[in-house]
Amino acid sequence: MSATGGRTRLLFVDDDPKAGALMRRFCEGTEFACEVHADPHAALEAFAREGADLVVTDLRMPGMDGIELVRRIRERDPEVPVIIITAYSTLDDAIEALRLGAADFIKKPFDMEELLVVAARTLERARLRRENRLLRRQLRAERGRGAMVGRSEAMRRVEALIERVAEVRCPVLIQGESGTGKELVARALHERAPWSDRPFVVIDCGALTETLLESELFGHEKGAFTGADRTRQGLLEAASGGTVFLDEIGNISPALQAKLLRVVQEGEITRVGGVRPIRVDVRFVAATHRDLEAMVREGGFRHDLYHRLNVVRITLPPLRDRREDIPLLVQHFVEEFARRYGRTVRGFDAESMRRLMDYHWPGNVRELRNVVERHVALADGPELRLEVLEPAPEPPGPAPDEGGAIDADLPTLAELERRYILKVLERFGGSRERAAAALGINKSTLWRRLQRYGGGS
Repeated sequence: MSATGGRTRLLFVDDDPKAGALMRRFCEGTEFACEVHADPHAALEAFAREGADLVVTDLRMPGMDGIELVRRIRERDPEVPVIIITAYSTLDDAIEALRLGAADFIKKPFDMEELLVVAARTLERARLRRENRLLRRQLRAERGRGAMVGRSEAMRRVEALIERVAEVRCPVLIQGESGTGKELVARALHERAPWSDRPFVVIDCGALTETLLESELFGHEKGAFTGADRTRQGLLEAASGGTVFLDEIGNISPALQAKLLRVVQEGEITRVGGVRPIRVDVRFVAATHRDLEAMVREGGFRHDLYHRLNVVRITLPPLRDRREDIPLLVQHFVEEFARRYGRTVRGFDAESMRRLMDYHWPGNVRELRNVVERHVALADGPELRLEVLEPAPEPPGPAPDEGGAIDADLPTLAELERRYILKVLERFGGSRERAAAALGINKSTLWRRLQRYGGGS
């Protein structure tokens, strides 16, 4: 809006000099600084030289019609809004101008007040579109920022691979230790894809039993099983058009692997209890901390599903192998949690940073993030001092004598299940709700099994 004193620069193009003079006079005292041209070529030169906030042009003009003018303006600036003035007899041409990018049209005869109302409305719509685009870019940057913090060679390779594959609708397999940021990389892939406005669905394959996971993935028909009192859409169907992130894919059963293979290959699902195939179009991103190649060799994972998912592989390095990224990650997390908790903190002192750099980080970026969050939340000054670093405990495994007991008396699977359920129930102090949650079953299923074992009441 140069040379307009901050007013909205309006370029008015009409071969009728009376219309131009009237437009110039009517804009006096309004927000619009109006520049009038009877020759569309001269108008185009003026636009190339100084630009405009809004273009209003007649459709029928000698030498260059309004459609051609819109096309040439769009070549120079795809964003500037254009309003077409048209007679009833040229309505089809006005629609063609809209197709080329005109924002609106107004039919002759019109009064100037009507035109200025349309102009103000068009400018407001253009402003909202610009703001929405900016917000979407900021949101994509914010969502992907945590995963991509780092300047190490390993992370630069990861970043480059994400950029290359983000717009390609092929499956991606993300491998890396727990806590390295596999879900954040999956989100970065989605946010940089052309379909980023479509759903991003996360499915934790290790958190549900096989039956529940199948129902979550594929949905079910009414009456498919006890309690299915209505038809339910599955997550794969709900995510159609977007991205599905299958976390810990190595945990799914062989039967479910076969059903998932059909979806990846054919793009079709069948709800539990249903017979009609349903088309779905999703981009699969799978992740695991397990060695899928070893599982394939040992028969624990289907080789055909592995190769379908492993079209592009992204391997995330553990934090101990990219220590040069630790200061950047620490600062990023300090700023994040300072905003969240309203703390005025600068960061860790020099000795604390040295200890953070020397620590082996078995929990990777997730553990680092938790350490920073705790220190910012408890901060009593601008400088943070590191407490004793204690790695998060590993999930408990079977005690050595328990393994020996199994080998010693060779219980049946049913007996082994009974012992395990009673052990979990004992661990949670008899709380059936907590035990059922840990076992991945509902309370009624736990109650029935306890009845079978003689442990119910």
